[in-house]
Formats: sequence, structure tokens, C-alpha cells
Amino acid sequence: MLVLGDAHASDPTRRETLLELYRSLEPECVLQAGDLELYDPPAPTWFVAGNNENHDVTEALRAGEDPPTPVTATLLASTAATVDGWRVAGLSGNYAPTKYDCARTELEGDRRRHFTHEDVERAAALSDVDILITHEAPTGLLSYGYDPGCEHIDELLETLSPALCLVGHHHRHREAELDGTRVVSLAPAWERYYTLVGDPDDYTLEAHDHEFGRDAVSRGNES
Repeated sequence: MLVLGDAHASDPTRRETLLELYRSLEPECVLQAGDLELYDPPAPTWFVAGNNENHDVTEALRAGEDPPTPVTATLLASTAATVDGWRVAGLSGNYAPTKYDCARTELEGDRRRHFTHEDVERAAALSDVDILITHEAPTGLLSYGYDPGCEHIDELLETLSPALCLVGHHHRHREAELDGTRVVSLAPAWERYYTLVGDPDDYTLEAHDHEFGRDAVSRGNES
């Protein structure tokens, strides 16, 4: 199984890098941790919404409605799916203290990028979760001179007790063991991809650096 961090595929260079990963690796299934911005990838993909998405698309998917553009990827928004023998759950969105206590229907425009207490409560009610995917990090995983983690993710980890938690948003690889769960902050897709092999009782998650798109990124930075 292919595992990817943030893709930001609205950028043409990063979109081509993402597509080259799909073409070269030919994955049977893909898990992605948000800021995807490509909703018709060429392999079955399960993702959580990040703070950078087409919110008209992700909100339509949340509501079970037809999105405004073609979509083949599956959004995990306080929902779960069985993927390659793993039960995978996702919490879509990022955290905003001023919006957390709102009803989801109260969020408008770009504010739809956030999760609310309703989203967290629905996710916490899921059962038998092997992998939890979130865009926000729990506390105790990252530090910028302060801890950017979110206590509501901590609560989900405590409630769901997944074997593995995959985190996007921060564009850097970090790992920690938190409350018995292996938590991995994923590097962005234009730097690394990950492969997940095995089952929840005996698995390997490996990171792989790659060269796809790096020449184009360098040329773009030099111009």
C-alpha cells in the first residue's frame, strides 16, 4: 500500500510529481493525509481533507452529494473503510479554536476547511480502527519551540487506540509512540513516499526519498 503526505496538486509541478508517483509505482491502493487537490487519481485513493482543498468538492463528498468535478478518490470524513485488510478511519480538516464549537452547517467559504466538535464526536464513535489519518497532529509529536499538536487528536487516539496514526499538514517526517499508537508525521509527496506492508499485528512502514519532479522544482526556484 502506498502512503502519501501532503500533495498540493493545484501547483502544476507538484501535480506532475504526484502523477509520476502513481505511474511509476503502480499502487493497488493509496492512503493520503490531506491537501491532496487531485480528486481523480489513477489508482484507488482514500484521503482526508486538509486545509488546502477545493472545499466545494470536499463538502459535497461529506454530504454524499455529487461534487462539481470528477472524483474517484474516497474522502474519509469521520468515516472508515476497509483498505487492503486494514480498517482505516479519517478526520478531515484542521483545527480552529473559534470554529470548533460550531455546527458543521455554520461553516462557510474557506472556513469549511476546519473540523468541528461534531466531526470529532462522529470519528470517536467509530470502532475497530487500525489506522487513523488526520491532517492535524496530536500533541507530543512535533515542536517549533512550542507544541503545535491538537488535544482533540489526542482524545481520538485515546478513544480509538489505532495501531498507526498518519498525520499530514506539517511537511516533515517525525515519529512518536503516543498512548500505544505509532504516530507518523508524513513528509510531503514531492519529497518522499511511504510503503505499508503487513497487517496491524505485524507491519512495516518505510519511507523512500525520490527524484520525481526535483529537477523541475529546482528550475522553478532558480527562475
